Amino acid sequence: MTSQERHANWLIGEMEKGRMSRREFLGRSTALGLALGAGSGLFSRAHAATPQKGGHMRLAMGHGSTSDTRDPATITNGLQWVVTYGVANTLTELDAQGNLVPSLATEWDSSPDAKVWTFKLRDGVEFHNGKTMTVEDVIASLNYHRGEASKSVGKPVMDAVSDIKADGNAVVLTLAAGNADFPYNFNAATFAIYPAGDGGIDWKGGGSGGYRLTSEQPGRRYEFERNPNYWKDGAAHADSIELQSITDPAARQNALLTGEVDCIDRLELKTLAMMARQSGIVIEEGAGPLHYTFPMATQTAPFDNLELRKALKYGLNRQEIVDKILFGHGVVGNDHPIGPSYRYHAADIEQLAYDPDRARHHMEKSGLGDITLDLSASDAAYGGALDAAVLYQASAKAAGIKINVVREPNDGYWSDVWMKKPWCASYWGGYSIEDTMFSTGFAPGAAWNDTQWDNARFNELMLQARAELDEGLRAEMYREMQIILRDEGGHITPMFANEVHARNEKIAHGDLSWVRGFDGRRIMERWWMV
Repeated sequence: MTSQERHANWLIGEMEKGRMSRREFLGRSTALGLALGAGSGLFSRAHAATPQKGGHMRLAMGHGSTSDTRDPATITNGLQWVVTYGVANTLTELDAQGNLVPSLATEWDSSPDAKVWTFKLRDGVEFHNGKTMTVEDVIASLNYHRGEASKSVGKPVMDAVSDIKADGNAVVLTLAAGNADFPYNFNAATFAIYPAGDGGIDWKGGGSGGYRLTSEQPGRRYEFERNPNYWKDGAAHADSIELQSITDPAARQNALLTGEVDCIDRLELKTLAMMARQSGIVIEEGAGPLHYTFPMATQTAPFDNLELRKALKYGLNRQEIVDKILFGHGVVGNDHPIGPSYRYHAADIEQLAYDPDRARHHMEKSGLGDITLDLSASDAAYGGALDAAVLYQASAKAAGIKINVVREPNDGYWSDVWMKKPWCASYWGGYSIEDTMFSTGFAPGAAWNDTQWDNARFNELMLQARAELDEGLRAEMYREMQIILRDEGGHITPMFANEVHARNEKIAHGDLSWVRGFDGRRIMERWWMV
């Protein structure tokens, strides 16, 4: 018996003797990298020893909308990321430990000032249309996110690129200023590589990924078959995969319990104990950059009023929301997106706390008088978003702040509510590095800048930190940026949530990545049937 197995048995014994709560039991087991073998009351390793080829894998996610597209410039939700990683590859990837590893780029290096980056490309990669990948395909895929007219989510990253050119079988990118972490950006699904075509890229025909898309019903169902010519060894194990969008939490969990699917994400945490008692169900959990938010449009009245934003920050009881919505499966947020999983998380800055008196003070200073604020919410944003909004409404009421919770429909939430209405519930899966998170969600003009954030000092620091090679100086800059967002920003971030998924015993995997749910969104090529 290994030391890990002995520790697991000790944890089980402590809980059975009543000396440890179930919450502590789950938390400490997760830290060990173990999974709860539900129904049996025993722990088991989260993965089988050897991947197996074959079988039909069935997955369901609490994401998706009928307006979804596979256009890499506009993908927004987790399901779209999973689909993209299934049919296409990126230049770089993150492994389960969070290390940046080669994918379509076999190696990369930079000039001493981190302004010129060279990516050597893999030979012999074949797209689904039979074409062999060339440097021109990579350049076209990256240029797809550039230009003044671009509406791409990746535009803020590519705006820093002043030139892209080929050098044999390598692509060379010259930046306007240094960026020490630049290659991390290219593991995002947004920067998937597709064949060049018609002055752009042919993303509809698929990329070079482990699976070919055979059927597509946006917001409902996607079907895939394994790519027989996949270049990557030891990946894409299942013969076929079905991926469903089931946004209703009860329906999603029922699909797993009845055997309709093999794995689901976004477990309803208030029913987690019930799920854990079901025979043949394994629950797995890990902490990453996932966080839940209530973004305010800071350039739209009345949220352009800083005193109002401060009032709303102090009018929120974050700990209550973590306790009642996450049931302990997460930590309190501090109104910025850099949580404990990030390298430059500033754990020492003061935590905002619920203070009705201070909230009332700032509300009076706002000069807005007796107004009622509409807060749009739907569980499409995240499980429990509506309940979180109601809790927010109650805590703000104690400070004399009136919030009207607007219950929005699940379907169309991301196209009709998010970034359309000035205050709503939302979530961010987060990124592996601070610069990508800030560039994507807080840079002026960024497609996903859902708070309309534009702060001169913040923008200056973002550029400086990106180019700073001294780790200590960069940490100071990121610390100041976190403080600015906490004190002035439009992101109310009550909590960082653990990723929690459940699977049956027909499906297995290796070490898990928690940088995003469903194994860093790469579940399709990393998991297998047993």
